[in-house]
Amino acid sequence: MKEQEIVSRRSFIGSTALAGAAATFPYVAKGENLQSDTIRVAAIGLGGRGSGAIDQILSAPKDLEKSKGIKCNTKLVAVADAFAEGASVQRRLAGFKKKFGEDRVDVEGKIFNGLDAYKQAIDSGVDMVVIATPPGFKPQQFEYAINQGKKVFMEKPVASDVIGVNRVLASAKKAKEKGLSVGIGLQRRHEERYIDCVKRLQDGAIGDINLLRVYWNGGGIWHRPKQEGMTEMEYQVNNWYHFTWASGDQICEQHIHNLDVGCWIKGMYPVKANGMGGGEMRMGGDRSLSQIFDHTFVEYTFEDGTKMYSQGRHLKGGWSHVAEYAHGSKGTSKIASHIEPFEGHGDPMRIRGGGGGHYQEQKDLIENLHKGGYYNEAEYGAMSTFTAILGREACYSGKEIDAAKLLKDGRDYAPGIDEYTYKTQPPIVPDAKGLYPVPTPGKYNPFA
Repeated sequence: MKEQEIVSRRSFIGSTALAGAAATFPYVAKGENLQSDTIRVAAIGLGGRGSGAIDQILSAPKDLEKSKGIKCNTKLVAVADAFAEGASVQRRLAGFKKKFGEDRVDVEGKIFNGLDAYKQAIDSGVDMVVIATPPGFKPQQFEYAINQGKKVFMEKPVASDVIGVNRVLASAKKAKEKGLSVGIGLQRRHEERYIDCVKRLQDGAIGDINLLRVYWNGGGIWHRPKQEGMTEMEYQVNNWYHFTWASGDQICEQHIHNLDVGCWIKGMYPVKANGMGGGEMRMGGDRSLSQIFDHTFVEYTFEDGTKMYSQGRHLKGGWSHVAEYAHGSKGTSKIASHIEPFEGHGDPMRIRGGGGGHYQEQKDLIENLHKGGYYNEAEYGAMSTFTAILGREACYSGKEIDAAKLLKDGRDYAPGIDEYTYKTQPPIVPDAKGLYPVPTPGKYNPFA
């Protein structure tokens, strides 16, 4: 990639973004009209989350007609996957055909394989693109989809480094100019319990919020053995979670949900972070299998001095906890669960109602597209991704990191990613002993 292009992407957004996007529900206005009542969908990435999103998109019309009298249709017409020829993709497609019928799952001649297959799927006559690939690849895929005039649903996180974040922000701006709706898979923003609770907190239910605590502590993750004949790039893409350039590490891939809630409550993004972490227990400490951390702790600071404490961990047999908490001058809250004012400041309140956000976010998007509306969640999706990256870089380096400086000058984890093929050498490779490099706090430079 040319140096000029990198500089322009780095400098796209200034520090104003740190105070802007977090509070917003997607801006809704008049969008580009569909050509028919059937939304033709391309799936870019048909793994677990991608197939889940497609299932929900295909299910949405029936539920929208039943609950709101809205008559529309969705149809899967193309698939692109890094391993589209594998049995898992074929098995998922067979399941869709059985559940929804072959008239709504018609991908014959439009199953594309490889790292650049997304272009063929996007160009195959579709209205909407579902991007559910490893985060490192999403910025280029999102950019191409918007350039081609497609509506998009993109899973979180939307990037693995700040280069990708700025690229997504630039594409989000272009989507707004074109009136192209963009949904992002931060589904808590579509859950009734979260929406209700966050509004109450923003309206002062517990006074001035001065501390947030967010957690994603769970067990381990999968690992796929290297198959005979695989190139190093194929192996890393197949095990993308274990490589920072592809996944962004656990703090990005999973913990982003909780970080996003904290920023949503505050209506702004942190201006700095310090943290610590390591990877001693992941895969039994075998660095021939993984290079990411298995635990992180971050202290984020907002412009008004509010702190947000973040815990993320993968540890079998450890304490598992996924939740968000707010502490204010007049009480406390477990987000989407209950609000407990201090004595003399009101009665305790249980937050109830609503189903899960994964399905609701798809219904909201499909309804909006059918009505010719427009909304764009890409900016806050990018900035919440950046918040996770900020915390990761603080943990990797052991230093306090300024958010504005990182957004401008952070390192490029995957130089030239647009041109990657399975024959390309990945941005990191094992040493002579077969071990992958691991960031060393105190030595790692987040601005290299």
